[in-house]
Amino acid sequence: ILTPGQQLAVAILALTLGTFTVLENLMVLCVILHSHTLRSRPSYHFIASLAVADLIGSIIFVYSFLDFHVLHRKDSQNVFLFKLAGVIASFTASVGSLFLTAIDRYISIHRPMAYKRIVTKTKAVIAFTVMWTISIVISLLPLLGWNCKRLNSVCSDIFPLIDENYLMFWIGMTTILVLFIIYAYMFILWKSHHHAVRMMSRSSQRSVIVYTAEGTRVQTIRGEQARMDLRLAKTLVLILVALIICWGPLLAIMVYDLFGKVNDFI
Repeated sequence: ILTPGQQLAVAILALTLGTFTVLENLMVLCVILHSHTLRSRPSYHFIASLAVADLIGSIIFVYSFLDFHVLHRKDSQNVFLFKLAGVIASFTASVGSLFLTAIDRYISIHRPMAYKRIVTKTKAVIAFTVMWTISIVISLLPLLGWNCKRLNSVCSDIFPLIDENYLMFWIGMTTILVLFIIYAYMFILWKSHHHAVRMMSRSSQRSVIVYTAEGTRVQTIRGEQARMDLRLAKTLVLILVALIICWGPLLAIMVYDLFGKVNDFI
């Protein structure tokens, strides 16, 4: 139980970080919504989806954190599972948005000639709509009955009422997505680095030659566009790193919860 001084410190810290995160994501959304150029590019639809997920997640997490640690309110089973569903949905949608962005960037580098045909604005909207639908459905499963109280099964030590099989399913799905994202961005950075080296060696030219992994010539593109792809790839890698730093410890504790016993120290 926190002392009044600790409660005040927690409240100030949570509100400060929460406000910063909310304003940051609102700024990203405003920039994208007010730019016709960005709105016309499918990549920024996925980035906007990521900003919305992080915005919702920040609001729900800060509210739930303060509600429990500072106000000490005790929710009913359904209210608790509903709040937890909001956190799960936002985090799943955040990882899903990064997953879609990784696919988008992977296609733009691996199949540049077919990119505009494969990745269209309509397909982008359908993709993140399906992704959000899946994220919401998965997050609502405990509320709909996949919980340890309804099934009389083993509960998670971290999340009361959450069935360990559900936690294992969610962690496994998230891990697979993150591993693919890391692979895709490693490939993108490797490919973009070669493009950047080629551009610097041909700085007087307005275009560069793009090659497939097999070394065959496929297309010429403007150097500025290649530099933009490289900057976007680096930005997305930083976002991924920040996501792993922020949520990695919690995921690690979740994995430990599945295979060990979470003590009071943890």
